[in-house]
Amino acid sequence: MKVTEHIKKAKGKTLFSFEIIPPKKGKSIQELYNNIDPLMEFNPPFIDVTTSREEHVYVKKQGLLEQKITRMRPGTLGICAALKHKYQTDTIPHVLCGGFTKEETEYLLVDCQYLGIDNVMALRGDTMSHQKYFEATPGGHLYAKELVTQINNLNSGKYLHDVLEVDDRADFCIGVAGYPEKHLEAPSLQTDLKRLKEKVDAGADYVVTQMFFDNQKYFDFVAAAKKTGIHVPILPGIKPFAIHKHLQLLPQVFKIDLPEALIAAVEGCKDNAQVRQVGVEWSIQQSKELQQAGVPGLHYYSMGKSSNIKKIAAALF
Repeated sequence: MKVTEHIKKAKGKTLFSFEIIPPKKGKSIQELYNNIDPLMEFNPPFIDVTTSREEHVYVKKQGLLEQKITRMRPGTLGICAALKHKYQTDTIPHVLCGGFTKEETEYLLVDCQYLGIDNVMALRGDTMSHQKYFEATPGGHLYAKELVTQINNLNSGKYLHDVLEVDDRADFCIGVAGYPEKHLEAPSLQTDLKRLKEKVDAGADYVVTQMFFDNQKYFDFVAAAKKTGIHVPILPGIKPFAIHKHLQLLPQVFKIDLPEALIAAVEGCKDNAQVRQVGVEWSIQQSKELQQAGVPGLHYYSMGKSSNIKKIAAALF
């Protein structure tokens, strides 16, 4: 079932969903199951599975270091299929521009169609560590808008090199990212909203936001998006604080502001166990306010760990 259909079926009730990352190569999928099992009592209608792009590693060859490209966390589509089968819930693979050609993307989408996966999250992806700015993979897309267009074209029977008369046409529900405090590369929030509207105009059906810790940022963002002409559902993305280093790491990596009350609470913690509890309590209050405001869903960035997400969900759902 499509995300938009789940939202419509809920009839105003806030949905619970979460996002996981694939395990590193050599790790068992059982670890994922162990973290997902406790969350299934809250009946998530869908689970997102991230995709990591390629990265450079150095290996010794004849005494010299040689640069190789690898993926440390492959398996997104396989995990989606496994979770869909095990839990009988919808799964959403993240589809990236970075690291993939248009042909590879088309093959992935065809596989999704065969597996009965109805939703995809279309993202540009991160810049590689050695790049100052994002660069398109040769033969790939530079912008998420182009990726959305390719997916939407497939929904119309338009493949990369053919327009086919198809009996079983793809019908993907397309999600995209939104940034309440603007994308880190955008010159302004208004410019970023224009880019978001371009993605929606290209065929995006819903938006999931980047994490934020001040709900007013989300409310203002939704109001500004509607004023810009964006009328698809916008699901808030919530990430519980977990470690003290998040005070520096999250603003640095995601270019977001932290509320002074949250900063003070974390700085007063003696260890990360206390930080984790502060994160749970902050996310519960944040989620309750959003839920009372009638948001279509609350989407949690679990990073593969479920104990804090379970505490939050238990207070809400």
